[in-house]
Amino acid sequence: MINSIYLYLLSPLHTGGATQEGNLLGIARESHTNLPYIPSSTIRGRLRASVADRGKRFKLFGTDLKESQQLEQGDIWIGDASILWLPVPSLSHSVIWISCPMLLRRWLNLNGNISVLPDEYSCNFIKGKSNIYLKDAILKADQLKPWQDWKKFVPQTPESSAINRVLILPDQHCATLIQMSLWRQVKIKLDEHKSVEGGFRYEEAIPPDTLMYFSWGTTSQANGSAQQSSADFKALLAENQILQIGGQESLGRGFVQQWLAAH
Repeated sequence: MINSIYLYLLSPLHTGGATQEGNLLGIARESHTNLPYIPSSTIRGRLRASVADRGKRFKLFGTDLKESQQLEQGDIWIGDASILWLPVPSLSHSVIWISCPMLLRRWLNLNGNISVLPDEYSCNFIKGKSNIYLKDAILKADQLKPWQDWKKFVPQTPESSAINRVLILPDQHCATLIQMSLWRQVKIKLDEHKSVEGGFRYEEAIPPDTLMYFSWGTTSQANGSAQQSSADFKALLAENQILQIGGQESLGRGFVQQWLAAH
C-alpha cells in the first residue's frame, strides 16, 4: 500500500543540486520537468537520524557501512517529495497558491483518487471583473473560471489552512512562475577586516508556505513485520511533527511541518 505525507514549509528549503552554474548554487530539480523537489535520500536520512534506538533504526531504515559491516534493507521505503501548491506574490491579492494539471494529476495518481481535473485558469477567489496581477504576469478577468470544488485538491487540515487563494495555470506557465518565485539569497565571504573576499554567489531555495508531499510504504523485506514497522514509522512521525530538511539549519532553513495524509 502506498501512503502519503504532506510537508508544509515553515522556512525556505535548500537541497543541493547536482550542478553549479556560474555563481548560482542551485537546488535539486527533476530531470524531466526542471521543477524543484526534495530527494528521497534527504528525507530518509533526516528521519533515520531521528531514531535513537539502534535496533529500531536498522529495522526501519536498514544499515549503513558506518554502523554495520553488512548492508541490509529496512522495512520502510520513502519517495521523493513533489510540489503540490506553491505561493507566489500578487499585487492584487497578496499571496496566491498556484498549481497545474500535471502536478495535480501526479498527486491524484499517487493517492489512488479518481477525480476530474480543474480547467486551466480555474480559481476560487475572483468575483466580478477583477484581474489577477501576479509577479510579472497579468491574468484578465475573462480568462478566469470559477472553481467550486477546490477543497478536494487542498488538504483540509489545520496545517494547510493558510492555502485559501488557489489558481490553476497551464503546465508551462506554472513551471515558469515557480522558477521566478524561488527564493534567491546573495552570499558573500568577508575577511578578518570585514571586507568582501572573492566574489559572491546566489543560493536558491523553495519558498516557505509551499505545500509538498512524498509517498512511503513497506518494502518486500518487511514480510511479516510490515504492520509493526508501519506502526513504528507512524509513531516516529508523531514524535517529529517539525523536521529540518536540507542544509543551512544554522540559518533557520528547511523547517517543515509534516503530517500523514488521510485515506
